Amino acid sequence: MRVAIDGFNLALPFGTGVATYSMSLAYAIQSAGHQLEGVYGLRTPFRKVLRDINFFEALGAEFQSRAPRSWSFDWGRELSWTMKARRAREIDLRGKTEVRSFAHRLPNFDRLYTVSDLFDQSMRNFRRFGTFTTVALPDPPQIMHWTYPWPIRVKGAKNIYTMHDLVPLKLPYASLDNKKIYHKLMRACIRKGDHICTVSEASRADILDFFPEAEGKVTNTYQAIKPSAQSVSFIGGDEAGIAQALNSIFRLDYQNYFLFFGAIEPKKNVGRLIEAYLSSGIQAPLVIVGRRAWGADVELSLIQRDETRPMKTLFKNIRRIDYLPRRLLMLLVRGARGVAFPSLYEGFGLPVLESMSLGTPVITANTSSMPEVAGSAALLVDPYDVSAIAAAMRQVDSDPELRARLSVAGVAQAENYSMTAYHARLSTLYSSLLTEPGR
Repeated sequence: MRVAIDGFNLALPFGTGVATYSMSLAYAIQSAGHQLEGVYGLRTPFRKVLRDINFFEALGAEFQSRAPRSWSFDWGRELSWTMKARRAREIDLRGKTEVRSFAHRLPNFDRLYTVSDLFDQSMRNFRRFGTFTTVALPDPPQIMHWTYPWPIRVKGAKNIYTMHDLVPLKLPYASLDNKKIYHKLMRACIRKGDHICTVSEASRADILDFFPEAEGKVTNTYQAIKPSAQSVSFIGGDEAGIAQALNSIFRLDYQNYFLFFGAIEPKKNVGRLIEAYLSSGIQAPLVIVGRRAWGADVELSLIQRDETRPMKTLFKNIRRIDYLPRRLLMLLVRGARGVAFPSLYEGFGLPVLESMSLGTPVITANTSSMPEVAGSAALLVDPYDVSAIAAAMRQVDSDPELRARLSVAGVAQAENYSMTAYHARLSTLYSSLLTEPGR
């Protein structure tokens, strides 16, 4: 079977949860024996001689699309794509360009295509006319799995859209999305898509609650973590090496700090986490790893920020790091006394699974998908109750037997989301779609 995925989040220079999902999805597709193809939206010239060079130049930079000026030639051409398909250009992955630097953002595609400014252009036309952009691939794949709801279809393929969550509708005050456009796009993906994929039973219930017409068209495949040499070695337990690396790189003591990692935005509840930590009396540092997003100033208002020295203790032993490559982030996760992730709402809560898989005790919320993912292998708290978060942190901090129990239980719980189970669920979904009549 030939399956394609989009590369929108993979093309971003700093990792996102959807980028991690995309890498895991790509790995699962190939490990299940399917051929993997990719569709990116980076700008490339028509002339093939420079196409590959410009593609990887854009992939290595913080690529930004440019909206055309009204009534310009490009503006008119963009509008014309509402009536005709956009042709994809193939990128030579085995050419002269060195691509190993992108191993963490570029799956081992069998074929790779790009369509200049595809994602931004498709959203502009959807806002204008409510239309989907059609993409024409030479010899299209059987399945096109969009890792996020985009107003795009690949001609000649079954189009699946992953809806991770409905944050703009469940927590409308926690995002800047245009709620009217977002609601319209979700409805359009349900109506025009061949199927909707989601990542938890909680998200599936939310989708059906807001869009009852999706009944029979939504499948929860959960998700998994792509294995890596770093995570395998961390699980292996070279504690002396981990401790030395933590001390040398971060000046942190092994299993003597708490960690939060994720975007700094309202739904992640970082503000209440900081308040809980400050009121807990815990001496172990709190390390916060995550890039600023909308609303970050409010979330971080209790700490004194110094962006020129992000790895220095700033206030009451709280340290903030803007971004880390995955290998260093997983090092921090493995070496933490506990991971605190009291998010207000998550479609899946990938940090919970990543932490449990490395044997790190987890404190997380009792809302949305987190109880489903964590099971009985984590401490669940009311994310709106600062005193409950503080009490859970004190409990993990002071009770080594609890930490040991959560560590063992977490590894066992993470096995429920193994890569083998994940690609079996995906293969079942793909096969069922191919037996349905064409749309």
